[in-house]
Amino acid sequence: MMGAAQIQAIVPHRFPFLFVDRIVEIDEGTSIVAEHLVSMSSPLLQGHFPGNPIVPGVVQVEAMAQASLVLAHASGVFDPAAHHCFFLGIDKAKFRAPAVPGEVLRIEVTAERLGALGRYRGTVRGGDEVKSTATFTAVIKPKG
Repeated sequence: MMGAAQIQAIVPHRFPFLFVDRIVEIDEGTSIVAEHLVSMSSPLLQGHFPGNPIVPGVVQVEAMAQASLVLAHASGVFDPAAHHCFFLGIDKAKFRAPAVPGEVLRIEVTAERLGALGRYRGTVRGGDEVKSTATFTAVIKPKG
């Protein structure tokens, strides 16, 4: 298990754009399971949508990407002191059900390819319900 301080040592994002609250499982080189608590106090939910707050689908994909960065770090291909990581593409994104305040989102990511050019497949669940799925690619580049 990994908590918020350890995640922040790896992922450069900060509140309100950090969407991984804890890591519950890592299989180095293969997969990761993270969690995000959807809070009504999130600034994103104040405007999306007033009276019917839901987590935007793009934020769910970003949560998958942040979890994949922790996986890349645990697998030895990403060093936050030496590298930047950038999205290259998002494919086959499907948004199946709204994610709402009070839910704990389970973010499951599997590496299809790890390395400087990574490809990942992710699923976000709230309980037993699939909220979203996507595949995405990211590039790791040296800083400087």
